[in-house]
Amino acid sequence: MAKATEKKAKDTASDTAKYSSGIFSPVIDKCESCERIIEVESIKYCSSYTLPAAKWRQGMCNFATHIKPEVITSKIKVNPLKASKRAMGK
Repeated sequence: MAKATEKKAKDTASDTAKYSSGIFSPVIDKCESCERIIEVESIKYCSSYTLPAAKWRQGMCNFATHIKPEVITSKIKVNPLKASKRAMGK
């Protein structure tokens, strides 16, 4: 049990050093409620990408877990005469 606690403390220390080094930027407001957010010293960071604002410039972030992409389906019009002829041929 003590080994697990030591490992967790070690991981937390490495996360603090990793995120406070300046490589990672804090998340922006569009990232709120994403499952990839890690909070280190009361600052929220993205665990998948170093610069979250850049992922949102061209539209939706592909790492976002809180937003589902819209799937647009178009309905194809079928000519009933051609459909009946095709059905008779089979």
